[in-house]
Amino acid sequence: MPEKILIVDDDLDTLRLVGLMLQKQGYQIVAASSGPQGLELAFSELPDLILLDVMMPGMDGYEVARNLRGNEKTANIPILMFTAKSQLDDKVTGFEAGADDYLTKPTHPTELQAHVKALLARSTKNKLNPPTGPIQQPAYSIGVLAARGGLGVTSVAANLAASLQKKTSVNVVLAEFRPGRGTLGFDLNLLKTSGLTELLNTSPTEIKRSLVADKLIRHPSGVDILAASFQPKDASLLNNTQQFEVILNRLIFMTSYVVIDLGNGLDLLTQKIAPIFSELLVIVEPSENSIQHTRALLDDLVSLGVDKSRLHVAVNYRLRSDTQLSVPQVQERIKFSIDVTFTPAPELLQQAARMQTMACLVHEEGLTTQQYNLLATKIEARAPKPAQK
Repeated sequence: MPEKILIVDDDLDTLRLVGLMLQKQGYQIVAASSGPQGLELAFSELPDLILLDVMMPGMDGYEVARNLRGNEKTANIPILMFTAKSQLDDKVTGFEAGADDYLTKPTHPTELQAHVKALLARSTKNKLNPPTGPIQQPAYSIGVLAARGGLGVTSVAANLAASLQKKTSVNVVLAEFRPGRGTLGFDLNLLKTSGLTELLNTSPTEIKRSLVADKLIRHPSGVDILAASFQPKDASLLNNTQQFEVILNRLIFMTSYVVIDLGNGLDLLTQKIAPIFSELLVIVEPSENSIQHTRALLDDLVSLGVDKSRLHVAVNYRLRSDTQLSVPQVQERIKFSIDVTFTPAPELLQQAARMQTMACLVHEEGLTTQQYNLLATKIEARAPKPAQK
């Protein structure tokens, strides 16, 4: 029987996200949203490991740990403290209270999994426990990126979001994780483009779901958009990785599909959050240089812990040219199957820009719309079906 892990955290979004992450690794999960509830479940369920937040109202994690260590039933259960408090004194206090290990929020999924596995391996406990109920299903999240700029990442992300919204008739959120380089504000005539900047200038502990929802803008297509500013100085906010992780965490528990424009390259932010996405859509241009860069990007993503099955490639023929490679040639060189191909449509893109909408909504029977509908259909098929009530 798989090991049982008790997660104690008053932040429900973190509780669900971490729980789902570990559940996918085969662990059985018990969840508590307060210290007293965590103690009650620890005594009744006797988990193999306790993942314990520190900063909780009422009874904090230190007090919970002391109570666990003071009871003979739970005295030997490994405790992994998982918290945003990173000062040395805080860690010392955690160890003195009885913690076996310590992780600082936010942490990379692979780092969390490694610490969990190590603690379980060191533990002599090997109890059989009944399975627990499922955790709330998050949104299916798609990160869109390219190895270099100028390949149409934002356009693909926007059209994909619109196609998903139209096809599934469920809520879709589109976000630009590109502070200082936003283009959706101009392209779609959005009245407010400071939402992302405001969130990135907010303390992570204050970024609640209601605050993120307040920054979303409803486009006439039905897509809710979190736009990035176009002020160059805001590019420095890309370093606020903790805020980005909290924002992404909030978004995936607010909707059914989340599409994130990650821009180009593999900056520190993308490296940190790439493994979180349900899938990554990598845009490539049908030229030798673009293919080489994209091949390197795919290899780097795999090295970061992204499973190959979650990597998908789209070929974007932005220009009409006889010098560009064919799809079979691209596939042969890139060593990855091609999920979808976008054919050149410069006139359509110009018309969409004039109308301040997505190209796939201009001509509903056109080839470009069909191509995005195909991609949306494939993504819908890959996404988990909602749990039956």
